This record gives sequence, structure tokens and C-alpha cells, in this order.
Amino acid sequence: MQYRDYDPKKDKQSVLRLLREVGWLEKGKEDLWDVCFAPSRVLVADIDGAAECLISTLPGLIRYLDEDLPLVEVAAVATSHIARGQGLATRLLARALAADVTDGAIVSRVCIFDQGFYNKVGFGTGGYELGLAFDPSTLRVNARARVPRRLTKEDGGLMHASRLARHRGHGAASYPSPSVTEIEVRWADKAFELGYCDGPDGELTHHFWCGADNLENGPYGIRWMTYQSREQFLELLALIKTLGDQVHLVRMREPQGIQLQDFVERPFRRYQMSEKSRFECRMSAHAFWQVRILDLPKCLARTRLPSGDTRFNLKLSDPIENLLDADSPWRGIAGDYIITLGPTSAAEPGSDPALPTLTASVNAFSRLWFGVRPATGLAVTDDLSGPQALLEQLDTTLRLPDPKPDWDF
Repeated sequence: MQYRDYDPKKDKQSVLRLLREVGWLEKGKEDLWDVCFAPSRVLVADIDGAAECLISTLPGLIRYLDEDLPLVEVAAVATSHIARGQGLATRLLARALAADVTDGAIVSRVCIFDQGFYNKVGFGTGGYELGLAFDPSTLRVNARARVPRRLTKEDGGLMHASRLARHRGHGAASYPSPSVTEIEVRWADKAFELGYCDGPDGELTHHFWCGADNLENGPYGIRWMTYQSREQFLELLALIKTLGDQVHLVRMREPQGIQLQDFVERPFRRYQMSEKSRFECRMSAHAFWQVRILDLPKCLARTRLPSGDTRFNLKLSDPIENLLDADSPWRGIAGDYIITLGPTSAAEPGSDPALPTLTASVNAFSRLWFGVRPATGLAVTDDLSGPQALLEQLDTTLRLPDPKPDWDF
């Protein structure tokens, strides 16, 4: 395989053809891909001198409890019709991640098209994202919304700054480049944004971006919502409620730590009355993102857990090493480690015969470390095993909030 950096002058037409084949290119929006690629590492693989496979990765940060860790987001993976089944995408992605590790990334995340493909390069499935579809007129909110500011596509910089300054919990991702928000607001046709500029210098403090299947009656979909305080969140909910005079359904993601059903009047009655209609009120759950550790010692050095120390041997396997050349400076993180988890955590090469041993793939261990599922659960469903006493101890030590990235690709 010949893989190389994307060259816009040489590759743009073949990449646009590739994107058209996979259904990602809308007529009249060809140049938006230049904005999308600008902050990213973009690699391509050639067949007969033309780019037929593309990988784009984007630098960012991801919150682990109170720590912001260097993140690389897998933003795009695309293979043309003639290049399928050749293993190009997995090998090219492995090389992109190796380059990102060299640049300092220690964790990676991806929003998946389905479960299975990214597992081949060491990703493990993240937690469920809960979505609520509700009639906005039924919201029970003890707040009153002021008249909001109408935001436009020219306010992309304000919206991006608001996203970066938003309340972030465990697992929340952020991306410094303003073009990340610019591409989203410029791409959408039936969308609007409303918010409040309450910062000391007029900064946008809380707002939402809303798309619509039908602008007259909905359904509407809240793509993202930013806020810094409880009061700001409640004001945005009250603002959504005002749409209920005309709009019959709004869909939104449940924020971390908040149970949206608490705000809905007689939710089960609404579910039953609207079942199978265009405006069906319901709750849904999907696990559509995955995560993997890229540098285990650095991740654990930034892991500060509130409870006491747990020490064990870790025998870690990593499927990515088989996708990289023998001379690659980074070949994944497989190996034997002595792990310490607690207020001060560490991963040291080696093994101690006096300690119990956990055997895991990087896929499963990443899920454990990130708090997606407990050790005893992963021992049932994933590639993770060890003495029962160790698994139960890990359940107690790694008792983390449910991770919520709160920023999708």
C-alpha cells in the first residue's frame, strides 16, 4: 500500500469522487471539505495513482474526571467503491494514529458507523447515549426564558467559544479549531441557533443549535446545547418549551447527570398516545462512539482516583501492532505492566509474581479505565479476565461517572 499525506492540488478531485461514492458529498458544498480538512491530519492511500481511501484525524482534549487529556478524534474514514475489502482503511488508520501519538495524543475516540470495524484497531465501545423525543409543550420547567439572541452562520466563532467554555463532565470532548463548529453551522440547511450573551464582555454563555425535519411543525433536533450553570440550562429548556405552540416534537440528547424525563409531564401517557406516529415521543439508547488508550503510562499518570490503591499485573494485547510496519516508532501498547490505581496511578513495564493478574485487550481495558462498564461486566462481554476478587476490587476502585463526550462527529 502506498500511503501519504493528502495533497489538495493533486488529490482534491479524486477525494471528492470518493466522498460522493460514500454519500458524504452534497452538491454545492464541495469547498466545505477544505474547511473540514484544514485543522486535521489527512492521509490517503493510492490505487493506480489516485486517492481511493482517506483518513482524517483531529486534535482535541477529553476530560477524565478533572483532567484534560490530549485526544485525537478519528473524524473521517472513507473508502471508494473500487478499494473495498483490501484492508486499506485499517492499515491507513493505524498509521494515522501512530503519527498522532508522535504528536502527543494519548487517547483516541471515534463515532462509529457500526460496531466491529474500529475494534480491529483497538477501540472499545463507549457508553449508551440516551435521547428523548418529547412534545415541548409538556415540559415542566420552573424558569422563564428571556428573549434570546438569534444566531447566524456568521456567529460561528461565538458558538465555538461557547462550546469550549461549556460545563464539561467526565468524558467530555473539545476541539480547539473554530473550523470544527464552522463546518457544522455552514453545512446545515434547515437549522437555527438561539442563545444568550451574558458574559462580562458579551460572550455567548448558553445556546442551542437546532435542526428541523420540517420547520413548521417539526420534528426538531437539538444538535448541541451549551451552558455553564444550572440556571442557564433551565433557561434553555424554558426557551425550548416556548416552541411548543407550533412544534409538536423535539429530540435532544440527555446531558450528563440530568434525567430529562423528570421535566416531561406524564411521559408514559405521551409515549402510548404517539406510538408509531411521525411525532412519536420516546426514549432511545445507542452506543455509537468508541475509545482507545494510545499511551498507557501517560494516561495512568493523569488518573487520580478518590479511593485507595489497587495494584495488579496487566497482560495487555493490542491488535494494531499487526497493522503497522516493523520499523514504526509506535506499535501499539501491548505488553506486561504493573498497574497502580488510586490517588496516584501508574503503569510500569514488568510483572510482579506477588500480584494478581488481569488479562485484557486494549479495547476492553480502555472501556474499563474510562468507566464505560465495570470489570465484572466486561469479564462477561469482552476480552478481559482475572481473579474474581481482583475484578470486584476494580469495580470499587474505578467507580466513575458515566462518560459523555457531548461533542459528536
